[in-house]
Amino acid sequence: RGFQFFKVYDEQQLEYILVAGGSGEDVYMIGKMVAFQVQNLLVAYKERFDKDNFIKNLLLDNLLLVDIYSQAKKLHIETEAMRVVYLIETRDEKDVMALEAVRSVFAPKSQDIITAVDQKNIVVVKAVGEGDTYETLDEVALMLANMLNSEGNASRSRVAYGTIVSQIRDLSKSYKEAKMALDVGRIFFDDRDIIAYSSLGIGRLIYQLPIPLCKMFIREIF
Repeated sequence: RGFQFFKVYDEQQLEYILVAGGSGEDVYMIGKMVAFQVQNLLVAYKERFDKDNFIKNLLLDNLLLVDIYSQAKKLHIETEAMRVVYLIETRDEKDVMALEAVRSVFAPKSQDIITAVDQKNIVVVKAVGEGDTYETLDEVALMLANMLNSEGNASRSRVAYGTIVSQIRDLSKSYKEAKMALDVGRIFFDDRDIIAYSSLGIGRLIYQLPIPLCKMFIREIF
């Protein structure tokens, strides 16, 4: 007596029972509203979790082409849009603070997606506007690097990014370019906090050589 019970479903499966207590006439209406909000939160969290998993699998080439488009449609992700992948190498493994700091920079309702593909790297899949150029992308990378790096810290975060792609299936290409930019940057541009794949020059070719040849070249030049 004096209690109202409300069921909260997730995809037609009962997940929670909400109990509202009180004797006023508004108890039922308030209970219904709260149950509705909880259900919306469940949907929002699940969508974000599913979106993160989709992006990770997409970047790592773990999806068939047909699955890419069907899952993108289900998650309301545009399949044809200009995007670029940023890869942020953090100071420490499982740096939750860095991940949340990066997420705070981008608007929650934007088309940008922020996730982590491994222990030490944060990925930003960023929408590119019509007027954006590679100089604009460089400014975003610099902003991220400045935000994550503090003065007097021996270790530092580094930001790399790939080339702009127009199809969702090509995001893995931009990701691999950003990853290569980080790797090549450690060898040839150790003093830089931001590295663009498009600016690697001959370093991009040397990186693709077998390791013995690469070491031989570096010994001869340096």
